[in-house]
Amino acid sequence: MELTVFSPRVFDSTDMPADAAVLDALGHQVSGVDLAAPPVVLPDFHHKSKMELPSSVAVATAGTVRPTLTSASVNCGMALISLDLGERPSTAAVDTFVRRIKDRYPYPPTKKRELTLSEVRRAAVDGAAFAAERWSVPAEELERIEEGGRLDLERYGGAARLLKEMPAIAFQLARMRFGTVGPSNHFVELQQVEEIYDEPAAALLGLRHGQITIQYHGGGGVLTGEVGALFGPRKHNPRNLRLAAAVQKPLYHLATSRSMAELKRRYALYFSHACPPLDLDSTEGRRLMLANAAAMNYGFAFRLATYSYLKQVARDVFGGADGRLVVDSPHNSMYEEPLPAEFGEGRTAVVHRHNSCRAYPAELMPEGTVFGVTGQALLLPGTNRTSSYVALPGDDVADSLHSACHGAGTVISDFERRGLSTQHPQGHVTRRYRYSDAAPAEVAHLDDHGVNAAVAILTDNKLVRPVARLRPFAVLN
Repeated sequence: MELTVFSPRVFDSTDMPADAAVLDALGHQVSGVDLAAPPVVLPDFHHKSKMELPSSVAVATAGTVRPTLTSASVNCGMALISLDLGERPSTAAVDTFVRRIKDRYPYPPTKKRELTLSEVRRAAVDGAAFAAERWSVPAEELERIEEGGRLDLERYGGAARLLKEMPAIAFQLARMRFGTVGPSNHFVELQQVEEIYDEPAAALLGLRHGQITIQYHGGGGVLTGEVGALFGPRKHNPRNLRLAAAVQKPLYHLATSRSMAELKRRYALYFSHACPPLDLDSTEGRRLMLANAAAMNYGFAFRLATYSYLKQVARDVFGGADGRLVVDSPHNSMYEEPLPAEFGEGRTAVVHRHNSCRAYPAELMPEGTVFGVTGQALLLPGTNRTSSYVALPGDDVADSLHSACHGAGTVISDFERRGLSTQHPQGHVTRRYRYSDAAPAEVAHLDDHGVNAAVAILTDNKLVRPVARLRPFAVLN
């Protein structure tokens, strides 16, 4: 097949030029790939040492699925909860809120089994619908989750094939650590809405000026990491996953082979030193997409379980009515999606997003839903020292393969390092809690120059339009 060569479509600015060395690394990674459109480079573009592909990118392939073009664990994502509160809770109440989260989701996590074996399987098949039933989340809230919180398994072989081929040990291990958040770049953050830019859209999303919100960043859970390790070695390959894969890979790939030829083919594909691309329409390609869909479903259920607990604790500690989900959006994913019309009417591709979120306009969302009117809501977080934004897709979002960056953390750090950002003139602080027993610290805010520069690139290119700006006042990370 003759490959089309596309240069990356880079969204940057004079103050925030895309790093030339990282662009070169991206070019090497997608060289010789069956690109269906130009790779997209978004603000906050950087390369983590344990990842094959730089962050803040979207890559569409025409006939293959390539796991290394996203994270080794899909469905890491962020969500936002709007609370029925118009003023900040007391420090004592925030202390209690955080203590209850740490008690429920301790770090290091325990080996307690959170789910039965049957429930893990249901999570993999039914996704967020399982979690909504299990933790009494109103069914209408599922419309605020990307893909409704469930990918259809039937198009890739069905639930029966998944449950037959996936090793039982994978489901057993996935009973643990369900719904956890943990430290690092994952967090639970209390915020207040400081500005509204589009009152009608904000009202539809459930946001108003002065309101208290909870934003959280969580992974996809144990099963997503296990699935990531099944299809070849990855740079991010911690010891626990290596040990699990040593048992699971032979059971999943070799023990289920239906012929000697298939066994040899799978051994060559999955037991080498590479993580190979697979033809999407091949048996192995559909099998990979089946496992990916199951991992995504488990991840949706995982974060909805966290949502249920966070809003319960907020109600118990802060008072008011139940919180509502504004949006839940993954930023590591592989989806079959329609391509923008400029690349051919009616064409589809596998869109791999690595630390970038999907930004579907209203016409691509289900009719009769809020997102069918507004488009899919987007979270554009800063850090716990700056504002964050809620946005909607802009008029030209197809130019970025319907993608936006999932944050601006490295931009903010770079602006501070270069002296382009200093402490906020109004002296805002965030009360920062850690998973240790250390007392919380008051962390001074920076000005918003860094996060605003990232958002400006998106808005100037009409990829997104801001709806609200939120300021953090407490965080657990």
